[in-house]
Amino acid sequence: MGLRYNNRKWKESMRLRLDYNNMLAEFVGKDAGFTKKNIRDNANIIDTAYNLVQLKRGRLMMGWTELPYNQEEVVADIIATAKEVRKSCDYFVVLGIGGSALGPMAVFNALCNLHHNELPKFRRRAPKFYVEDNVDPERMQALLDVIDPAKTVFNVITKSGATSETMAQYLVINNILKEKLGDEANKHIITTTSELKGNLIKISKDEGYKTFYIPEGVGGRFSELSPVGLLPAAVLGIDIKEMLAGAAYMDRICANEKVFKNPALLLAAFQYLSMEKGKNISVMMPYADGLKLIADWYCQLWAESLGKAKDNSGLPVHRGQTPVKALGVTDQHSQIQLYTEGPNDKVTTFIAVDNYRATVPIPNGCESIPDVSFLCGHTMNELIQTERTATEYALSFAGRLNHTIYLPEINPFTIGELLYFFEMETAYAGELLSINAYDQPGVEEGKQATYAILGKNGYDEYRKKLNAFPRKKDENIL
Repeated sequence: MGLRYNNRKWKESMRLRLDYNNMLAEFVGKDAGFTKKNIRDNANIIDTAYNLVQLKRGRLMMGWTELPYNQEEVVADIIATAKEVRKSCDYFVVLGIGGSALGPMAVFNALCNLHHNELPKFRRRAPKFYVEDNVDPERMQALLDVIDPAKTVFNVITKSGATSETMAQYLVINNILKEKLGDEANKHIITTTSELKGNLIKISKDEGYKTFYIPEGVGGRFSELSPVGLLPAAVLGIDIKEMLAGAAYMDRICANEKVFKNPALLLAAFQYLSMEKGKNISVMMPYADGLKLIADWYCQLWAESLGKAKDNSGLPVHRGQTPVKALGVTDQHSQIQLYTEGPNDKVTTFIAVDNYRATVPIPNGCESIPDVSFLCGHTMNELIQTERTATEYALSFAGRLNHTIYLPEINPFTIGELLYFFEMETAYAGELLSINAYDQPGVEEGKQATYAILGKNGYDEYRKKLNAFPRKKDENIL
């Protein structure tokens, strides 16, 4: 395709679109919906949120805003490394958790064949791909049952090198590699970590691993457009330059100071107003199997960024929306009943695709059965798009807030757009809520408890806290 992302007309044809009609009172009713005047009446806080995001760009933990622009050298290195990996191995395995796993999984699912690992090698033209994002021992054993470590490259991803889950995986794999390959073991591990601090950079230098660096101002859930996500994508043959071009294109759109011209700012404002009305659940429902794991990635981004006990002044607020993932059409048969008739506490985001990468006609048959034959002559493409539209209507008739994000098609450019759009929406929402969208103090509590229970040095005081907690009673266990 060449550098199609340098063509202005092509980029415009690939522009993500936000349809917010069903957030408005004229479509879902005045009790549930908003008016454009509601947005204008909140211009002061919306403008403040916009200005704060622009002021913080590239600073502190907003280094992710510069990823579409400042990685020319590292991208060249990643592409060259990926080419060698494709030549040398049959399997590529990511060891990571949270953003280090969810982003690579989402992009793989979106841009590779949905049965990638089952395709013959000449069709894949890339290694089989696995992401180990848990420490379930059965899962690790299952991985070892299907790969040959001697024909595998493992990408260990943790910025701090202190992520217990990832480092436990590393210790297991490193031991296996050294037993099988001896001095050649280090050729089978690539690390992605902080350049300036942490344990993994020390280990990488000692062991001689090829290493890529996560910029200091980029947290895990905002890291997919850094080497965290770019290396796995490149190994799979995905055009990472096009992904970054899509992100840069969306960045320019989301830099518009006019709220009705800035889709990420406008949607953040609608979500903020929705939370003010008690809509504390955000449903992400893509209508494409390729986008299914985008919902998983979004759940971490939205929950970990916005779920905070205190605001920026230290006052208790307990803000945030609970993200829920669903898949159209699948979850029309499992969740939509609740969304249309249950508590009116949700905002649903549909993701639609204008042009799928395959067209499947529905052939003639069962002419004597009207309940079936009406489908004949249509396509599965028409069916999935019609079912999405019908679900929009069902929610709207019931006075349930919903909106739709349209992708012209699924490709590296539009996926780059989509990821960056959600990151910008999250940044704007954080400022509207007056919370820090980049820390995760609630996560740290569980980490400290784990360290204390497993006997890590320096956690004696926390062990005392745990020991003081009431002991469970057998009588309360049935």
